[in-house]
Amino acid sequence: MTGLPGIVITGGSGRMGQMLIGAVMASDKCNLAGVLERTGHDWVGQDVGVAMGGAANGVIVSDDAVETFAKAQAVIDFTAPAATVAFSELAAQARAVHVIGTTGLTEDDIVKLDAAAHHAVVVRAGNMSLGVNLLLQLTKKVAAALDEDFDIEIIEAHHHHKVDAPSGTALMLGEAAAEGRGVALKDVTDSGRDGITGARTRGDIGFSAIRGGDIVGEHDVLFAAAGERIKLTHMATDRAIFARGALKAALWGQTQKPGAYDMLDVLGLNDK
Repeated sequence: MTGLPGIVITGGSGRMGQMLIGAVMASDKCNLAGVLERTGHDWVGQDVGVAMGGAANGVIVSDDAVETFAKAQAVIDFTAPAATVAFSELAAQARAVHVIGTTGLTEDDIVKLDAAAHHAVVVRAGNMSLGVNLLLQLTKKVAAALDEDFDIEIIEAHHHHKVDAPSGTALMLGEAAAEGRGVALKDVTDSGRDGITGARTRGDIGFSAIRGGDIVGEHDVLFAAAGERIKLTHMATDRAIFARGALKAALWGQTQKPGAYDMLDVLGLNDK
């Protein structure tokens, strides 16, 4: 494994953290340089392989981000906004690529992440799925090609534990559609319909949310006009797709200059 980039996973005990650990350990393009957990967590001080219910692999879970990041070429971070902002400064000091899948970041948080990007590569995306990011670009292009005779509706479905609606990915798709049409999403959003709502306003971008069972994530972008409909669809059946996308971003970032990037950059689809 000598010479391969070392990757640190933050929040290793979580469902996403464990998927990320598994993805790194299964890859022949990198190695697991460290796993972080919060101080006082049961995993701290344990071999991560044993903590995950398997065989020891020699990587001890730590609560010391400074020491752990010093050994890394990349950090993959799906934690919480406050933790991610703190990690961004430390990753920048270590000149490690910081891949961020954390959601719920405020504008102030993003300003701080952008400051860290002056010193290191920061890849941030609300959805790390390669397919979803391709869908974003397709949505933008189709919206740009069609006029307002086509109503746009974003239809998303998730498991019954999800607490927010529309989903972050649905909002990303709405932003892509609005950008394609040259409008601001906040000015054309149509969501939360109930009761006698009146006719749909021409040019609005609608959102519909479904919650049920164990649906990982399904997103449809519907373009509907008189006599015809176009539907772009992405279905996620395994959360491992997010881990694979994050790992791809961490490896891609090894050859990039410091800056703020997203998954469209990683996929070579950003036409800005």
